[in-house]
Amino acid sequence: MKKLITALAFPAFMMLISCGGNEPATSDNPDKSTASATESTPVENEEDYSKGIGKFKDVVVSPTLDVKLASAGKDVYELKCSSCHKLSGPRLVGPSWDGVTSRREPTWILNFVTNVDEMLSKDPAAIAQLEECLIRMPNQNLSDEDAFAVLEFMRENDGVK
Repeated sequence: MKKLITALAFPAFMMLISCGGNEPATSDNPDKSTASATESTPVENEEDYSKGIGKFKDVVVSPTLDVKLASAGKDVYELKCSSCHKLSGPRLVGPSWDGVTSRREPTWILNFVTNVDEMLSKDPAAIAQLEECLIRMPNQNLSDEDAFAVLEFMRENDGVK
């Protein structure tokens, strides 16, 4: 019985401490978050990172939702993202996706989901998020097509029609 309690208590404890409380970010603009010293020191001019780090440079999305693409993105979310991210409410392991498309540019989102490791090492906003959640997002190896589908599902989740 003691082994069972110990086996259940440790994962529960880790879940409780893994991402802190549900307090909102202290910055008025999450894209301008500052980061403390890390292995890789970001450039002082954070404007250089507004679009993230990666192959995507200037992504422009349609004002209307691509329902088919959003549906494909929902499938990717359910397979690769839902175990750590809720669509709304307080964070699970990673932050909630509620409002993410109003806080981050599409280019930044695409660079983050396809270039996680470099973004978490160099991008100030990604570093700040890591410092808040304390759990590093694993590279999900999303194809460009899957990344665009996930972005469209995020937009649908945020109310784009």
